[in-house]
Amino acid sequence: MTDIETTLNSAPGAGPGATHPGPEVNARDGIVTFGEDQPLRLDCGVDLAPYTVAYATYGTLNEAHSNVVLVCHALTGDQHVAGVHPATGKPGWWPLMVGPGLPIDTDRYFIICANVLGGCLGTTGPKEIDPNSGKPYGLQFPVITIADMVRAQARLLDHLGIEDVFCVIGGSMGGMQVLEWAASYPERVFSAVPIAAAARHSAQNIAFHEVGRQAIMADPNWKSGDYLNEGTNPRAGLAVARMAAHVTYLSEQALHRKFGRSLQDRDAVTYGFDADFQVESYLRHQGSTFVDRFDANSYLYITRAMDYFDLAADIDGS
Repeated sequence: MTDIETTLNSAPGAGPGATHPGPEVNARDGIVTFGEDQPLRLDCGVDLAPYTVAYATYGTLNEAHSNVVLVCHALTGDQHVAGVHPATGKPGWWPLMVGPGLPIDTDRYFIICANVLGGCLGTTGPKEIDPNSGKPYGLQFPVITIADMVRAQARLLDHLGIEDVFCVIGGSMGGMQVLEWAASYPERVFSAVPIAAAARHSAQNIAFHEVGRQAIMADPNWKSGDYLNEGTNPRAGLAVARMAAHVTYLSEQALHRKFGRSLQDRDAVTYGFDADFQVESYLRHQGSTFVDRFDANSYLYITRAMDYFDLAADIDGS
C-alpha cells in the first residue's frame, strides 16, 4: 500500500512526510444534499437516502465544460487537494501537483475533488446523523465499496451539469477509484491516471488493514462503534492503526535510508520504552496527529471498501 499524501509530498532530503505549501490556490467549497427521492443504491443492497457529498473546486470551468479534472483522494485524504486546509490551517494534500503552472494547472483546468462516501469531512459517513434515529450512524451505517464512492461522485457531476471529464486522477485508494471510473463510466472519461494503485488488494494488504481495524475495536473507548453517542474517542486505537499503516507506506529500503537505527534526540538508549529510535518517534507522531483529523469508524469503513475492491471480479473477469 502507498499513502499518496506521504509519498508525493515528500521532497528529496526533506523529513518523512514533509509537506510543501506550493503556490497560492483559491478553493471553493461546496456540499450537495440528495434527498429521499434520490436514493443511492449501494452494492450491499441498501438504498442510502438522504445523503450529502462535500467537495472542493479549483480553477474555472470553460464554456464547453471540456476542461474538468476529477481528483480522487486516498484513504486518509479529503476534498482539500490544494490551498490552505480549513480544518488544519496546513497545505492541502497535493500542493506540488495542483495549482497555477503545476502539472494539474488551475489556470487551464477545472479541478473537482469530493470527500468519499463514508468519509468524515462533510460527505455522509458513520459520524453523520442517521435521520431515522437522530444520532450518529456509527456501525448502523451500511458497508460501502469503491464502486459506491464512484457512483456518489458521478451523481455529484450530474448535479453540477458535467457530463464527462477530461481526466480522472488519483493515488492509492484514489487510484482504485480511477480504475472504477474507467470501468464503470468509460463514456464519461477521456483519460484515466491511476497512481500507486492496484486492481485488488493482496492478502498482505488486507492483513495490515485488519490489524488496524482490530486496534481500533480493541480500544475500550470505541464502545462497539457508538463512541460519539457515549462521548468518548478511541484515539489510542486509531493512532496504532495509523502507525501500522505507515509501516506499509515505505519500503524496507526507504525506512533504512530515512531512519536506519538512528536514535531520537539522544546519544544512547534509555533501557526503557520511550521512543529511543527515530523510526519510533516518526510512527508515534503520525499516529498522534492523525487522530485529531479523522474518524475511527470512517477508518473501518474505508479500509473495508479497499479490501473488497476487485476490479476484475466486479466486471465478471478473473
